[in-house]
Amino acid sequence: MNTQKPKRKMPWWAILLCIVFAPILLVAIPTLLIIVLALYVVSTICLHILIWSLWYSRGCDILFVYSDSPIWHDYVEQHIISKLGKRAVILNWSQRKQWRFSIARMAFYHFGGYRQFNPLGIVFRPFHRTRTFRFWQPFRDFKHGNSEALQKMENEFFELIRIQRHES
Repeated sequence: MNTQKPKRKMPWWAILLCIVFAPILLVAIPTLLIIVLALYVVSTICLHILIWSLWYSRGCDILFVYSDSPIWHDYVEQHIISKLGKRAVILNWSQRKQWRFSIARMAFYHFGGYRQFNPLGIVFRPFHRTRTFRFWQPFRDFKHGNSEALQKMENEFFELIRIQRHES
């Protein structure tokens, strides 16, 4: 006994629609991708100009985002934020409902992305590529007893911003 359902054929009008709209889609999709890419580039340039012009006048070149997680909160405040001084704009992810519209918030959402964004350090340097340090995985390793990745990332971060890191 055959229990398989018979294959359904695509209706003639669906085939006709695919044939008619295929050339339009072949032109529209790349055009749309170019427009989206251009908007991304323009927004990146505008954010850099805003940050360089407004933050640099105050001596700020770093955006640091962290949260009240018991895994990293105290460590971040004692070993990272305390060394940044007035060079950094600090955002606490746990208090994001109180964040007002700001350049820092726009920069975080633009450069931080949607993965492993907490804790996060973003270093802005005029006429250089913005450097993003994602501390999430190193802190995860640190939680499981491996501090090597965290130390390496901290060293890279502090070396880039030219802050001497002293072990405590």
